[in-house]
Amino acid sequence: MVKTLEQTAREPLYSQVANKIGQLIEGGVLRAGDRIPSVRRASRQHKVSITTAVQAYLALENRGLIEARPKSGFFVRVQRHYDLGEPKTSRPSSGAVPTESPTLIAKLLDATMRPDIIQLGAGLPNARLLPVQKLNRMLAAAARRAGTASIEYDMPPGCLALRRALARRALDWGVKILPEEIITTCGCTEAIVLCLRSVTRSGDTVAIESPTYFGLIQIIEQLGLRPLEIPTHPRTGMDLDSLERALPVRRVTACLVVPNFNNPLGSLMPVANKARLVALLAKKEIPLIEDDLYGDVYFDNGDRPHVAKAYDKRGLVMLCGSFSKSLAPGYRVGWMMPGRYFEAARNLKCATIGATPTLPQLALADYVVNGGYDHHLRGLRRALKRQVNDISRAVAESFPERIKMTRPAGGLVLWVELPPHVDALRLHSKALTEKISIAPGPMFSPRQDYRNFIRLSCGEPWSPQLERAIGVLAYLVKQMC
Repeated sequence: MVKTLEQTAREPLYSQVANKIGQLIEGGVLRAGDRIPSVRRASRQHKVSITTAVQAYLALENRGLIEARPKSGFFVRVQRHYDLGEPKTSRPSSGAVPTESPTLIAKLLDATMRPDIIQLGAGLPNARLLPVQKLNRMLAAAARRAGTASIEYDMPPGCLALRRALARRALDWGVKILPEEIITTCGCTEAIVLCLRSVTRSGDTVAIESPTYFGLIQIIEQLGLRPLEIPTHPRTGMDLDSLERALPVRRVTACLVVPNFNNPLGSLMPVANKARLVALLAKKEIPLIEDDLYGDVYFDNGDRPHVAKAYDKRGLVMLCGSFSKSLAPGYRVGWMMPGRYFEAARNLKCATIGATPTLPQLALADYVVNGGYDHHLRGLRRALKRQVNDISRAVAESFPERIKMTRPAGGLVLWVELPPHVDALRLHSKALTEKISIAPGPMFSPRQDYRNFIRLSCGEPWSPQLERAIGVLAYLVKQMC
């Protein structure tokens, strides 16, 4: 029998068929209530056996995308998670800022290294979604071509081939930039640290979204800076009216924002808001540090969302990013476009970490230019969108009805608001005893707000283990209610 689907893929054939049909459902081609082809017809359409078609339909049923109706066939199922309410714009508390305990973060990171733990806590894509074999071949080829240069220091601003590739890709982000204006870094974290150190001093105030990624909070506190939490909407990002009201009252030295798919909200700041944010800060000469770590992982089939730096006319926006969420977390290769602060940022890098690892930069430059990066991103975005939908559906169907949940436009995390009396820290502890990792809400606020929120990672493909984990979490939440 001739099969049109790729037989060499590691993914089972029935799963490939299920994914193709799932994409039609998630893309709106097949809508809720529509009848889908019979098993026999699906077998002919996809040129697979009836047994394989049956397995594919069972997989779609398990994912909650379709349902069988007696004597009628299979139909697209109504997705209850679309009917759930969303969390409202956040209202960060005021008052003294408590010291962030590193113990909770250490537990979360430790759990990522344990194969027996179900990973709903760490915001990373499963390695099976990444081009591991191709990158390994390109890494070996880069080592052969570069010879001794592959083990030498690559001092700032870093690998020219990679900076050229980034400058070309930046055109899709709305940014025209020269390779000479880019500095490669050891991941996005180093880029953000260098940007903050370039424009602030200990004791300065930095405006941030609330909630925001706990790693950014740690950086701010370790540098002796004061975080100013700004209310944030789960779909449109930072509330700019609140920011505008805060600026005359608080002496803000810098603003650190994730306009494209904030972690943990998955929010996407509208174009008009990005332009307004840049203009608002430029009036007071306040630098904007823009974290675009998730910019390539958008779910819409349209163009990549522009960055805030696209509206920067005075060099005040310092754009940071990396390949950690899209290609190779362990390579630790990132970059920054620090605008007018280029010399300060480069000098700080020379004085601290110095060179970015040479060989990973060469391999990534080759992959981005010649390795089919855009093709890989299309597959990654489809997979992550499917996984977000799978976990959203499972949470909506099993958790108490009073929960609220975000509808991210990209990224790989969900922000879930639990009933008021559910303590996320206790839930985190109970879940770990069941070998399930989650990220409790207080991690995402300097004041440890969001006591009844949790962040769920959607980096893992749907599986019976994930289904069980969601069921266990739902049981624990109902117990705590």
